[in-house]
Amino acid sequence: MALTILCLTFVVGLLLGMPVVFAIGLSSILTVMYEGLPMAIVFQRMAAGMNVFAFLTIPFFIFTGELMQYGGIADRIIRCAKATVGHVRGGLGMTNVLACTMFGGVSGSPAADVSAMGAAMIPLMKREGFDADYAVNVTTYSSLVGALLPTSHNMIIYSLAAGGMVSMTSLILAGAVPAALLTIANVLVAYFVAVSRGYKAGVFPGWTEVWRSTGAALPGLFIMVIITGGILSGVFTAAEAGAVAVAYALLLTIFGYRSLTWQNFLKAAAKACKTTGIVLLLVGISTMFGYLMSLYGVAEMAGEGLAKISTTPWVVFLMVDLVLFFFGIFLDMAAHILVCTPILLPIVTHYGMSPVQFGIIVLLNCCIGLNTPPVGVTFYLGCAIGEVSVGRVVKSIWPFMLALWVTLVIITLIPETSMWLHDLLQ
Repeated sequence: MALTILCLTFVVGLLLGMPVVFAIGLSSILTVMYEGLPMAIVFQRMAAGMNVFAFLTIPFFIFTGELMQYGGIADRIIRCAKATVGHVRGGLGMTNVLACTMFGGVSGSPAADVSAMGAAMIPLMKREGFDADYAVNVTTYSSLVGALLPTSHNMIIYSLAAGGMVSMTSLILAGAVPAALLTIANVLVAYFVAVSRGYKAGVFPGWTEVWRSTGAALPGLFIMVIITGGILSGVFTAAEAGAVAVAYALLLTIFGYRSLTWQNFLKAAAKACKTTGIVLLLVGISTMFGYLMSLYGVAEMAGEGLAKISTTPWVVFLMVDLVLFFFGIFLDMAAHILVCTPILLPIVTHYGMSPVQFGIIVLLNCCIGLNTPPVGVTFYLGCAIGEVSVGRVVKSIWPFMLALWVTLVIITLIPETSMWLHDLLQ
């Protein structure tokens, strides 16, 4: 009965449109009250969930991304990408893919990527004769790559949700090849859709402009080198890497680019504080939710349920993908990772999947959820920026969604795609 109360309250809360954090919290509190446990256990679990030293990395990474967003790095990345591939037929769409990917590596947040790059690229593409739905789909799907790159704070959340089984270093290495595959898939789809719609090619600006724009963008992109190189070489931990990244972002945007104003600094700080508060509140409440799920053996019951359908590993892995996709429709990334990882990780490891590979699969499924109604954050954000209806964008979304699903299936069924670089360097 307690488990029924926990799950039913959670699902009903989501269906009623209740914010995820409140749905999780209310279901946990009602379950504790039903069991007759002291309410203090809720607050103790919440505090224990948030009181983790490694979580210092989260505000650092978020603040770095906001500083880069408000510090003018987006404009330089767009100029670099446009000079490189803008002259190809449909090249502005490919420019969008590369620009979103590069900025995603700096910000680590798909939502921040859509906000920064979409505000610049979507109106530009519309002025150049590209359809609004095409511009929105290219932007929103390209921004998802940022979740697999080193500045992604969701990697840290998964690392801790996995119970310490996966290090940040392992996730950085495992995410490199999938990020490249997803970028290639997005470029190909952007090109073929552009050709099918008859979009025109741009004009090559010359190699001088290519080198000049690349040189202007490289200092901002160097943040990925600092974080990745520092963590992999053991020079500093993930939390220390975040602090170094913030310092570098401040020095670059204030003294290097001289583009960060005091007003924008305050906006970046305020937005980083707000996002950090939301993430840590989700972490704390989800810790209590996860504790109750482990208490009632939800992972074991889920494993037994899947085993009744099939015990063939690849079939189980694809079913897990479907479960993750379903939850991703209703949950944002942090809640998705914190709720699903404790339940599904024991199942996939039982059938031979590495926790590292599963982490990349979870992140990719979270990305699919970000671009899938009814809760898709980046999807609605892109539609709002493009001033286009949701229905129009949904009608043309299938090539981009198909590319993302094909990438996910490849990573799920071919472990080497995510584990090759990891195993080589580890």
